[in-house]
Amino acid sequence: MVHVGDFVLGFSFPLWPFIAHLSTVAWTTDEGQPQVIGSPQPIITTLGDDVILPCHLKPTLDMEGKTVEWSKPDLKPDPSDRLSRVEYVHLYRDWQDIPDMQLRSYAGRTKMFPDRLKHGNISLKIMSVMLTDAGRYKCHVPKLINAVKESIVELVVEPNSVQTWTPGTTLHPRNVQTPDPRNEINVTGGRSHLATVIAAVLCTLLILGVVVAYLLHRKCQQQNLIKYDDTPCKPLPA
Repeated sequence: MVHVGDFVLGFSFPLWPFIAHLSTVAWTTDEGQPQVIGSPQPIITTLGDDVILPCHLKPTLDMEGKTVEWSKPDLKPDPSDRLSRVEYVHLYRDWQDIPDMQLRSYAGRTKMFPDRLKHGNISLKIMSVMLTDAGRYKCHVPKLINAVKESIVELVVEPNSVQTWTPGTTLHPRNVQTPDPRNEINVTGGRSHLATVIAAVLCTLLILGVVVAYLLHRKCQQQNLIKYDDTPCKPLPA
């Protein structure tokens, strides 16, 4: 008679290596799943410019035909409206963009890069940036098996203005505006006026120098005449 304990014990030892192998395979598969990776640093842009919010999958995964959701997590639905929903900044699904579920303020201003989706690049481009575009953006791939399905990218929008430099202030290239052509004209006019004044002063000094030289010459002539008149006359021989 075979006891149940002996039966279970007899099959337990051969199963341990198989169970350990399955655990190793499961762990390796989980570690090798693509993860959504955004920018760890804020993306800084200027009002009116175009900007790219970087996001990709690592390891690379072909995202053509998959679902990619770009949204602003800080936007909340209206609590007074049960049917309200938070729309997307950009939604890509089934090989195409879905504009019907896009926020109105982003209509016609966002795009992804279809030719790079197969390489796992799911970055978003926002055109003609507005001040209201600033904030946190969430890049989300809902159908990923891995737990890391999303990443947050922060966008900072700076007004397009010139900052006055003070000690301890770092000037950013985007904060420096192109000089107004009218200001260049004023600067040129001021330089021309200064050159005219300098030329006039030099001419005046030159004329004064000529006058002084002439007066000195006349004075020397007069002194020579006085010396000649003071010379005593010698008597004529008899």
